[in-house]
Amino acid sequence: MSSDAVSAARTVEQRGLWLEEFEEGTTYLHRPGRTVTEADNTLFTTQTMNTQPLHLDAAWAATQPGFRGERLVNSMFTLSTVVGLSVSQLTLGTIVANLGFSEITFPAPMFHGDTLYAETICLSKRVSTSRPNQGIVELRHIGRNQHGEIVCTAVRDTLVQCRPTGETGIAGGDAS
Repeated sequence: MSSDAVSAARTVEQRGLWLEEFEEGTTYLHRPGRTVTEADNTLFTTQTMNTQPLHLDAAWAATQPGFRGERLVNSMFTLSTVVGLSVSQLTLGTIVANLGFSEITFPAPMFHGDTLYAETICLSKRVSTSRPNQGIVELRHIGRNQHGEIVCTAVRDTLVQCRPTGETGIAGGDAS
């Protein structure tokens, strides 16, 4: 292939979705998952100054009923990872701001060695009335462990950019 042909080749840059590309009711699966290690949990827990022994003290956790005698993965790590797993597919370079989180639940615990998978449902979207070329997207994030059990849910309101004037195609590049 000549250098002219190489320079004329189609290029694709990874990015999230513009407001117009979100589809209400669509579930976006985020893969690959993320296996959570003891090091992940200990580092996150100590960095955030969370001294809960259920996350840090294996001997103490072993005496507690109901959690298999193991330390639990910090729920804030779980929530952060569920949202993080969605970024490259949904909001990479297209988000303006997180507006808020609600309806956060942790119906089942995560343990060291569990693998976290995430999915997101687009609940609603609308053009902003006060910010030209931006819109609000309401997302429901769901985290599941390797057994398919839901370990985390959260609703997140985001402010995202509308498609720039003149841009065509789907996420990641021109469809032509």
